[in-house]
Amino acid sequence: MLEVNYVSAPQAALRDQVATIYNRVGTVKNGERVDVLEHEKRFARVRTASGLEGWIEERYLVNQRTYDQIQKLTQENLSDPVQAPATLRNDTNLHVTPGRDTEHLYQLSAGAKVSVLKRATAEKQIGVVVEGKPGEKEAGLVLEDWWLVRDPQDRVGWVLARMVDEDVPLDIAEYAEGQRFVAFFVLDQVRDESKQGTDKNVPQYLCALTEPHDGEPFDFDQIRVFTWNVRKHRYETAYREHGLHGMLPVTVTTDNFDKEGTLPVFIVRVKDDAGNVIERKYKLNTPIVRRVLAPGEEKAAPAQRRKPR
Repeated sequence: MLEVNYVSAPQAALRDQVATIYNRVGTVKNGERVDVLEHEKRFARVRTASGLEGWIEERYLVNQRTYDQIQKLTQENLSDPVQAPATLRNDTNLHVTPGRDTEHLYQLSAGAKVSVLKRATAEKQIGVVVEGKPGEKEAGLVLEDWWLVRDPQDRVGWVLARMVDEDVPLDIAEYAEGQRFVAFFVLDQVRDESKQGTDKNVPQYLCALTEPHDGEPFDFDQIRVFTWNVRKHRYETAYREHGLHGMLPVTVTTDNFDKEGTLPVFIVRVKDDAGNVIERKYKLNTPIVRRVLAPGEEKAAPAQRRKPR
C-alpha cells in the first residue's frame, strides 16, 4: 500500500527531477492528498489524484496521522460558540496543538478572517543571559498564548495569539484602558433617534478582558457591559466585575423573565477557590445587569461597579 501524504504549503511545485536544473510539471495546493511513490534526499516523488507525478520537497508534506488529528480537532470544535471575530496579521499555520514546533497542515494568508473559539498556553524556549557572565545564555521558559480559531471554510487549528487581531468595534475599543479584549458579544440593539431626525439600531455589548500578559492561568479576569445612552448618544459602562478567574467559552442567549419579558442573558464560566469551573448567569434589562441565581444558589456579593462614562 502506498504512503499517503498531504500538502501543507499554500502551493508547491512538482519537479520532473531532483536536480538544480529542473522543469516544473505541475503544482499542488494546501490540503491536497498525494500518494508517495519514493523518497530521495529531501524530496519525495508523488502522484496526485489526477494522476500527475513529480518531485516535491518533503518539508511541504505531512503524514496521514497529522491530517487525521486536524480532522478530529475540526469535528470536536465545529459547533463551538464564536468568542470574537478576528483578522490574521501574517501568513499563519493552523497547528494541531498549541506550540511553534507542533505539526500543522493548513496555512492561512495575512488578512484572513477567523473566529476565535478557545485559548491555551504553550512553552516558548528562549535564551536568558546568565547573571554575571556577559555573552553566556542559559535555557529559559516563558508561556505564550494561543488561540483556537476556525476559518470560513471550517478549518480549525491553533495559532499564536500575537498573530491575531480581534475585530473589536472602535466605539468600545477606546474604553480598553490598557486591557486586552479576550471576547465580545452583541447582547441586543436599541433604537437611537438622533438630533438630525435620523434613527438607527445600536448594538449593546458584553466584553471579557484581561491584563495584556501571556501565560495567565485564566482566560479573562473581568467582564464589562456597554449600553447605549439614547439621550447622550454614547456608550456607557452599565456593569463591570473584576477579579474573575474566567474561562472561555462565554455563552450569550435570551430568556423569559415573566413581567420583564424576554431579555438578553449571558453565562460566564469561572474557577472557584477549589479550582472547579462553575457557571454564573446574568441578565440585561437595559441599563441594569443582574445575576440570575439558580435554585439553591446563594446570593452573590455585590459586584464592583463604576459610574457610567
